Amino acid sequence: MLSYRLALPALCLFLMLPLALPVLAAEPEPEPEAKPVVREPLPERSQEDATALERQLPEHEQQQLQAPNDSFLALWKPANSSAPEGAVIIIPGAGETADWPRVVGPLRNKLPDANWASLSLSLPDMQSDASQAREAEPEKPPTTIATDSSSKAASTTAKPIEQAASAGTESPQDEVAQTAQALDKADAERIFARIDAAIAFAQHQNMRSIVLLGHGSGAYWASRYVSAKHPAQVQKLIMVQARKPVLAQPDLSQLTPALNVSMLDIFYNDQALAREAALQRLQASKRANSANYKQVGLIATPGNREGEQEQLFRRVRGWLSPQPVDK
Repeated sequence: MLSYRLALPALCLFLMLPLALPVLAAEPEPEPEAKPVVREPLPERSQEDATALERQLPEHEQQQLQAPNDSFLALWKPANSSAPEGAVIIIPGAGETADWPRVVGPLRNKLPDANWASLSLSLPDMQSDASQAREAEPEKPPTTIATDSSSKAASTTAKPIEQAASAGTESPQDEVAQTAQALDKADAERIFARIDAAIAFAQHQNMRSIVLLGHGSGAYWASRYVSAKHPAQVQKLIMVQARKPVLAQPDLSQLTPALNVSMLDIFYNDQALAREAALQRLQASKRANSANYKQVGLIATPGNREGEQEQLFRRVRGWLSPQPVDK
């Protein structure tokens, strides 16, 4: 009888054990920590613009030039002459295409009738403005409201938490982000590579003289290219409404006086900021006693775009191919 009483509890525990196992197994496992979703970088706007031009313009004008890290669209129009004077490589400004309706397109189409071939380039997006891969923020868990009894403890822990949050606001991307100087250098390398490819193409076409013509920020990159590389193939430089990009250094007034090529600087007198910047370039040129520098101020005609572009073309043509003056 005693042995029966001792065995009864053990038997009960043995019978209850299978019932307890599903309860233990039913406990939820901790969910794995959600990984941030990395989105693919968006294509460059300049690539989309070039693709649009390829659909709109004749194929015989389109040239796919090769830079070290990419290929790009350039628009080529040979001079309408059996003995062309040379080629004008046109460098558009930020956000402009190789056939931009102001300055770039009109000049590239008019120059062949003035005995000059034209080669208009597509520039890459500036590195500082390029789209980067973005991380999607994971869903935040619901926050709980602290009771009055824990308010004191919450206040004591709030300060260290805030300090940790402020110390960790910089993401890994921010920590490895390039400085303004590095971004400027990266932009310059990409643009210079495209100008190199354009010059090589013009030489392959047996152009005896090569001129760089830049509009807006394209004028800055053209002058900086000449300053950095001193290309023997480039004899002349034309700047139209020159403008320095925000992150770029040095300033145009520091670049232009030291250039060893003949230079035409065209600006519009009715634009106060452009007029002031042009005055600084002119004064810097005088201090450097530069005989190769010429500056021309034009008057914009907003209601007559065709006449305005024709005026610009005649100034460019007259400087490129000066006619002898009758004595």
